[in-house]
Amino acid sequence: MTSLDIREADGACHCGAVRFHVRLRDGLHSARRCTCSYCRMRGAVAVTAELGDLDILSGQDKLTLYQFNTDTAKHYFCSVCGIYTHHQRRSNPNEFGVNAACLQGVSPFDFAEVVVTDGINHPSDGARKGSGIAGVLKFIATTA
Repeated sequence: MTSLDIREADGACHCGAVRFHVRLRDGLHSARRCTCSYCRMRGAVAVTAELGDLDILSGQDKLTLYQFNTDTAKHYFCSVCGIYTHHQRRSNPNEFGVNAACLQGVSPFDFAEVVVTDGINHPSDGARKGSGIAGVLKFIATTA
């Protein structure tokens, strides 16, 4: 299992066309998922980096941008293998959410619990009341 305290990591999409280095603001402690329509389908665990803390090392020309609804969030994925690598957040446009599964040595199954944010009632829509947390996703490994 990977330490949640890592501060920097190299990452890549599935095929390796897109490679990056990221400095994580709070290590893997910021891991979360979201209930918005896009994230529900994507299913990735994202960790937090500041905008200036993600450096694309190769494959910038292979990144494809997807935006929807308000066009505020910017979701990037590899145009070759289709893997989501990172996104600029709508909730805080000064942050990237980075796909934890793209980080070298990290698996989404390393997290026993992942906070799930309420993306359906987004704070930018003025609809949020309460904590903004929709729940917690748990992974319970079976024994062999």
